[in-house]
Amino acid sequence: MSGGQQPGNWAGNVTFSAARFHQPASVTEVRRLVAGSRKLKALGTGHSFSPIADTTGDLISLSRLPRVIAIDPDRGRVTVSAGVTYGELAVQLHKAGYALANLGSLPHICVVGACMTGTHGSGDSLGNLATAVMAVELIAADGDIVTLDREASVVQSEFNEPVFNGTVVALGALGVVVSLALGIQPDYDLRQYVYDNLPLSELDEHLTGIFASGYSVSLFTDWRGPIINQVWLKERVAGADAANPRPRWHGARLADGERHPVPGLAPVHCTAQLGVPGPWHERLPHFRLGFTPSAGRELQSEYLVPREQAVHAIHAIDEIRDLVAPVLQISEVRTVAADELWLSPSYRRNTAAFHFTWIDDVNAVMPVLGVIEERLAPFLPRPHWGKLFIASAGLITEQYERLPDFVRLMRHYDPSGKFRNAFLDTYIPNPD
Repeated sequence: MSGGQQPGNWAGNVTFSAARFHQPASVTEVRRLVAGSRKLKALGTGHSFSPIADTTGDLISLSRLPRVIAIDPDRGRVTVSAGVTYGELAVQLHKAGYALANLGSLPHICVVGACMTGTHGSGDSLGNLATAVMAVELIAADGDIVTLDREASVVQSEFNEPVFNGTVVALGALGVVVSLALGIQPDYDLRQYVYDNLPLSELDEHLTGIFASGYSVSLFTDWRGPIINQVWLKERVAGADAANPRPRWHGARLADGERHPVPGLAPVHCTAQLGVPGPWHERLPHFRLGFTPSAGRELQSEYLVPREQAVHAIHAIDEIRDLVAPVLQISEVRTVAADELWLSPSYRRNTAAFHFTWIDDVNAVMPVLGVIEERLAPFLPRPHWGKLFIASAGLITEQYERLPDFVRLMRHYDPSGKFRNAFLDTYIPNPD
């Protein structure tokens, strides 16, 4: 690969096939590269496990663009440039007295990449991270800058409706996104508790209440027995209200010390627990910003099903636990609110997300994915675009009713297919 070296993604399971790798230092350089390329994709922090960012042409990293974090209190927005991570953004927002509604479990991921792939946190009433997006600034195929704004979204004649909701979770198919504006709110505090060994049987009657018991709730299990190893319960702190956790809760026991989600690992890199209040950005993620994630030690998959099917899906996976557990590090189950973003895995349905962190062995993991997808098929799963999955294009695309509209949107912004790649050709085929 000429013009620099970016051999693969963060985990090392994807080797990029780009002919050239670029690290532009300005938007002007990005525009020049886009205008002069026949095939091009943009790369954030490279945390996707799927080949969604691969290309046979020009691959550009946005990590060297000037860092911009511009807070607009009057409009309740913050504008961030491509390459900015949630950790960087959160620290600056907190200093200014503002916050985001939600964060993912890892603050090291880039804002633009997370939103473009529908990445999410956890919370019954909280949409995925892209639902905070208020404006998108992208470089279109001809090198021009295009700005789309939720509040000023115009009706395009060929759609007879505003198309903003089609431009947010866009998989890099419409252009190179160089900045996003996100909605913000006043700063707030959270505290979190961990409960150990929740009996799986408790979920049959109480799963809805368990997920509704906190601002953000995650269930962790290694699928080695009929238990949820840990429940991470995050609560918003209202004023000076006193913490009053229950020692026993649905058969689970309040943890007597801090925990790491993966059995046997020390919790030193995890965010503070034991009910100690702290700023939103130091409690919503599971891992501390100062922790540098190691590469090449894991693979990830995630499937989102309608929330009302969550209990059935849990039992479907539990029935194959002997197959899943040997290749698994940990699995997380959490909830995400419905949204209107065309390609969001939570489009128009409240969801339960089943996340799997696997061992770093593709040959061992991929056959297990096939069985999981077969068992979850009755519940209409939508895979996370940036994780590993093997479902056929037909099974994926039939889950998205706005897919034909998105294809028309791609034709509008990228008529020559400059931003298409093998991943998009497979899962969002252009009929022409």
